[in-house]
Amino acid sequence: MAKATREAYGEEIAKLVREDEKVVVLDADLAGSTQSIKAKNEDPNRFFDMGIAEQDMVGTAAGFAASGFKPYISTFAMFSSGRAWEQIRNSVAYPQLNVKIIGSHGGISVGEDGVTHQALEDISIMRDMNGMSVFVPCDANETKAVIRYVHAHEWPCYIRLGRPKVDDVYEDENIDVTKVHVLKQGAGVAVFCCGLMVQSTLEAAKLLAEDGIHITVVDVCAIKPCDEEGIVKVLENHDTVFTVEEHSVTGGLGTMICEIAAEKCPRTVHRLGMYGFAGSGNWKTLLSEYHLDGEGIRSSIEAFVNEKNAG
Repeated sequence: MAKATREAYGEEIAKLVREDEKVVVLDADLAGSTQSIKAKNEDPNRFFDMGIAEQDMVGTAAGFAASGFKPYISTFAMFSSGRAWEQIRNSVAYPQLNVKIIGSHGGISVGEDGVTHQALEDISIMRDMNGMSVFVPCDANETKAVIRYVHAHEWPCYIRLGRPKVDDVYEDENIDVTKVHVLKQGAGVAVFCCGLMVQSTLEAAKLLAEDGIHITVVDVCAIKPCDEEGIVKVLENHDTVFTVEEHSVTGGLGTMICEIAAEKCPRTVHRLGMYGFAGSGNWKTLLSEYHLDGEGIRSSIEAFVNEKNAG
């Protein structure tokens, strides 16, 4: 069933509020959009709307964590990673406080809200922050598995979620979110992807198979710490490597795979993603415009494979 990852977060955080009296939920005047409203409906006494004040929200969450509570904070990914960077770095990451940061509406699939709301740098920003874990789930079940996993560990983390409804990739929540998962086994070409790009890459795989190109599709939910062993195993078994992300090609998934390849298993890595700012428009139109839908990814991979074979 198609469901947005932000919706899955709302459902799971409501369960945690019900199950764990130490959970508190904060939002920056976007509870309806981030779906943290479900936590408020569960227990309004443990929900705090901080207004359009992300810096204050992070500081308050740090205070909750220092007092033994388990705060979850949410706002758009653009504002959590950008507007509150200093507070997250100094008040959460440096003291290693148990604050979970939910960056909703990541990437260009936020659509019509335009460049000011389209986070293209958030994974890079959070990945580069000492002591911060980073997860990018692809569907509802993986999102719920991530929330359950991070709730069981007392360290700061960033979870990037999306706005649109997306098809299920996993049948249930029984997922080890710390490992990479080979969703489709091919030969020769491996494609690492995360978030919404998992669905786009699986669609590209179907289209490529019609042309006789069978790619391996790998879901990378845990960006930091990453499953280095699993990634190296995929690299060792494939000569051609692509990464696909709804994010700048700098600093995110593509950069992480390049770093591992450089140190552990030398490979040329072809990074598909954003090379600049996007326009404003329907999210599906934007994915098509920037070649991040199934057809666009298929074209990029097929063009490389055909050129390689011709050479």
